[in-house]
Amino acid sequence: MDQMIKVDYQALISKVGGKSANAKIAMLIEELPHLWRDAYERMSQRLTSIVRIRDNSFEYIYDNYSYLESTGAVPHDPIIEDRLIGVLGLSAPQLRARDDYRLRGWVGPTEKMYGRECDKGHFIAHSIGGAVDRSEMNVFVHRRDLNRGWSPEGKRYREMEKYCVSNPGVFCFSRPLYEDSTSKPAFLELGILKSTGEFWVECFDNR
Repeated sequence: MDQMIKVDYQALISKVGGKSANAKIAMLIEELPHLWRDAYERMSQRLTSIVRIRDNSFEYIYDNYSYLESTGAVPHDPIIEDRLIGVLGLSAPQLRARDDYRLRGWVGPTEKMYGRECDKGHFIAHSIGGAVDRSEMNVFVHRRDLNRGWSPEGKRYREMEKYCVSNPGVFCFSRPLYEDSTSKPAFLELGILKSTGEFWVECFDNR
């Protein structure tokens, strides 16, 4: 089982102290991808093929492991899946979903594939600039009560998304934490740098 490695976000934001919001955002955009990559590689303890892909106002850090298999660098392993390491950027609320029709076709019918307790979720909601495109790197198996705001944790999760919708241009991130080699996160970290300067970070159980 992979060992989850957390990041001390409060220590990170304290490095810039009373500097401007733009300075804090610039520091987070610069440092978080490297911190996430290092933690992910220590957790995985295997070869990785990490790419950074820009889409809309967000950058996705992604382990494209299947590329290593396709080139023969590693043997094929049906257990190890391509998966997101983290995504960060500025909320850009959308009036309409950009390409959510693709979500319906991702891996087939949700309940048949994963059961009634799961949804197909977005790491970055389409309402704030996320989409289902490229290699579906923004899509994952999401616990239904969390995704739909039915549980106490789900209500906090939706509260964070709604804050990003109501505050265009706010810095936010989503980072999955894994317990195995699949693409289904065991936990989800969500973070928002609020207009007050508070760095609001929550960790949600997705098991």
